[in-house]
Amino acid sequence: MSIDKHPVVSREQWLQAREELLRKEKAFTRERDRLSAERRALPWVRIDQVYAFEGPAGWETLADLFDGRSTLVVYHFMFGPGWQEGCPGCSFLADHIDGANQHLKHHDVTLLCVSRAPLAEFQAFRKRMGWKFKWVSSQGGSFNQDFGVAARPEDIAAGTARYNYGTSKDPGEDMPGLSVFHRNGAGEIFHTYSTYARGLDMLVGAYNFLDLLPKGRDEQEIMDWMTYHDRYEDEPAKVHSCCAE
Repeated sequence: MSIDKHPVVSREQWLQAREELLRKEKAFTRERDRLSAERRALPWVRIDQVYAFEGPAGWETLADLFDGRSTLVVYHFMFGPGWQEGCPGCSFLADHIDGANQHLKHHDVTLLCVSRAPLAEFQAFRKRMGWKFKWVSSQGGSFNQDFGVAARPEDIAAGTARYNYGTSKDPGEDMPGLSVFHRNGAGEIFHTYSTYARGLDMLVGAYNFLDLLPKGRDEQEIMDWMTYHDRYEDEPAKVHSCCAE
């Protein structure tokens, strides 16, 4: 529907249409609550492998990353070895993390980012973006591969690389995702959930605002209008389709 030819009606007609939409919105909310309950009910996988990460204070294990809390949320940020900048789509999402962390850390949740690049390689970009959240490196380990956000070059070449629980149409050595872990009182760690591609939409508050507006997201390809938050005046938007599958 063209916004320039949008229907215009009386207030009474608008209210009738709005009330019908409200019934659908409430049904969607109830369905979302049911889906969230199913997500919480998923079986868990115990993590026996020891993963190592390079952080601001040195090397840490997966258990260390919990920072004393029972829940760890890892955003798999696309920043590969040798990169000068992080993925623009991941950066768009990361702009929302510091605000959430003001509250999550008081609700037994640690939220941070993990990338394959060595720690030193993304410090200049982190400073430029002004982010405060913890961001660690998984360099040299299998963490990214094990949780579905990095493909081996030989798998890409063979067409067998997988992403988002299927053979990817456009795989890369780095892809975006989010993984959730629980640590119990005995110190055991469990993988409870991971999501990728459009499953990450719910983390992007700006998209949730846009979905309420007449023009909506106003994009032909996912994220084709956005760029780094410090470059909107410097360069035109580019197409970033890493989260489209």
